[in-house]
This record gives sequence, C-alpha cells and structure tokens, in this order.
Amino acid sequence: MKKLSPYIKDFFRRADMTLLILCLVSSVFGIVVIASASASLLSPARYLIVQIASLLIGLGLFVLFTVLDIDIITDKWAALIIFEVALVLLLLTPLGHADNTGNRAWLRFGFVGVQPAEVIKVVFIIVLAKQLSYQKNYKNLNSVFSIGQLLIYCGFTIGLIVVVSKDMGSALVFLFIFAVMLFAAGVRFYWFIVGLAATAAVTPLIWMRVLNQRYRDRILAPYDASIDPNGFEIRWQANQSKIALASGRLTGTGLFKGRQTQSGALPAKQTDFIFSVIGEELGMIACIIVILLLLAIIFRCIYVGIKSRNTMSMLICFGVAAWLIFQTFENIGMCIGIAPVIGLTLPFFSYGGSSLFSVFAAMGVVSGIKYRPKPERFRSLN
Repeated sequence: MKKLSPYIKDFFRRADMTLLILCLVSSVFGIVVIASASASLLSPARYLIVQIASLLIGLGLFVLFTVLDIDIITDKWAALIIFEVALVLLLLTPLGHADNTGNRAWLRFGFVGVQPAEVIKVVFIIVLAKQLSYQKNYKNLNSVFSIGQLLIYCGFTIGLIVVVSKDMGSALVFLFIFAVMLFAAGVRFYWFIVGLAATAAVTPLIWMRVLNQRYRDRILAPYDASIDPNGFEIRWQANQSKIALASGRLTGTGLFKGRQTQSGALPAKQTDFIFSVIGEELGMIACIIVILLLLAIIFRCIYVGIKSRNTMSMLICFGVAAWLIFQTFENIGMCIGIAPVIGLTLPFFSYGGSSLFSVFAAMGVVSGIKYRPKPERFRSLN
C-alpha cells in the first residue's frame, strides 16, 4: 500500500477532482430519485442495484481513462471504428433486443443489458476529434475532400444506428455532436450553409418516405394542437409529465409521496421522465439544482478543452460538452412539453447502466486531458 500511496496522491492532485465531485453528486442525487421513482414498480431493488453497480463501473472507467494517455487511444482509431461497427451489428444477432418503443437498441447478456448507442458516443467523439485535428494540422480542413471524409464517417455512423436499431433520438445526438465539433475545429461558415441547404432538400423525402405517421405526429405534437387534442395518445406522456411538474410547486410533495409518480400515471418515470419526478417530489428548487449541476459539468468540460494542450484534446472536450448539452435540453424540453418525446435520458440522473458508465468514461477522458497539461513551452500562450 505504501508503494501505491505516491501514485494515489498524484492521481488526486492531477485528475479533475472538481469534475469528478460534480458527477458523483449528480449520480447520487439520481440514485435517490430513482429509488422513489421505482418504488411502485416490480422488483424496485433491481433498479438500485443496477444503477449503483453502473456507478461503480463508471468510477473505474473514470480512473482508467484519466490515467491513459489520450494519444495512445486515438492512435488506435481504426480499431475503435471496428469496435463501434461490431457493437452495433451485434444488435442483429440473437443478443439484440427491442425496447418498449420497438427500437432494437439493447444487447442482452443474461440479466445484463447494454445499449450500444450510448457506448459508441465516446468512440465517435474520439475518432472524429482525431480526424478533425489531422485534417486541420496536416491537410486543408475546408477542402471538399476533407469535408467529404468527415461526412462519410458521420453519415456511416448515424446510418448504421438508424438502420440497425431505428433509434432516431440517438442519431440526433450524434448529429449535434458532429456539428459542434466541426464548428469548434474551424470549419468555414459556408459549409454549414451548404449542410443546412442539403438538409432542407432531403427532409421532405425523409419525412414522407422514412418516418411513419406516428413518428411524424410525435415530432409535431408539441407545436400542433390539432394532434391528439384530447391528450390520450401522442400527448399523453407529455401531459402527465407537466401535471407532475406543476403539482410539485416550489418544494415538492416529498420523496415517495408524488401522486403522479407513485400511482404509475407518469410513464418511464425512472428513465425519460426522471426530471418530472424531481419536480413533483422535490419541487422547482431541486429542478434548478439539477440544471445548475449539469451546467457546471458542461462548463467544466469546455474549460478543460480551452486549457488543453492541443486541438484534438480541445475537440474531445467540446464533443463531450455537446453530448451533454443536447441530451439535457431535449430531456428537460420533452418533460416540460416544448420538445418531442424521443426517449433520451437525462445524463447522470436517469436510470440506465449504459448511459451512466458511458458518460463517466467520457468524463474520464476529459479528466485525462487535464491530467496531462500543455508542455512547458506552450504554457505562456494561455
């Protein structure tokens, strides 16, 4: 133990302990709320066991990715892509299972489930950062060839997820990460104009030929009152969520005492609508605390990125921040009825082992970037 003591002290000195504490506080907060949300479900202890076990795995991954040199990881970009593809394609085997939305999004190993789309977000960010930094440093980032390469990788990843698992929600997260990382890398504004024009051109085709009527209604429901005006079908989930939030008022009804939560009227209460549980049982004050915690984590990732030693490290941090920004905005937005219900979890707070340990792995990568500061000759440039 004495031999390990210097290494442990060095880890606590150089790792991003601020980020780790913020993540731990958020996760423990989430576990407490999950305990209340799952109390009325069958086998409530299972949800706690899975979430606590995932947190412990996440802590291990945080430590691992903090001490691993990110340059060693990114040098294996080809292996990372193979891993990414193989993990998604496993969904087509007997190991793949559909969730309650019909998406084939889970791998089942006995009683253990893994969601590939969550795991490969970290891989996607690392590989894309490697591509962008290489193009920026050694090629012409804004050339047609460079942009084409980046689009092929992004399009392939998103297309693979949509075709295999039909998980449009996760696909949107990848697309947002891609756009933010391109912007941070210095891709010229005219490429974004071209991208928006191309998106506008293909959207009618996707809308009419790819999305079914129910999915189109789900997207439009928050903005079109004529869709399910009675609120018994498409709008039902969002309506129950808003009722739960409103009933909590300032301080909430108390843990295990929320009418919507404990009666079962609130759907997916331990996952997609965990923010509504917080609002009902702990009130608006707790909701504000949750938002502040997530904002603090996001700003910390951005801060580490700004202070990082090279372009690739900066892009990884910005990509992780983009991941958290999109899922936070979308999850809270669908809980308060201003965004479509597309089944994205609230990072750190929602129940979900894959989501929790994947986001901790991403935080470990960010911490690892802080762990290795800029070389001495570059520090004067801060």
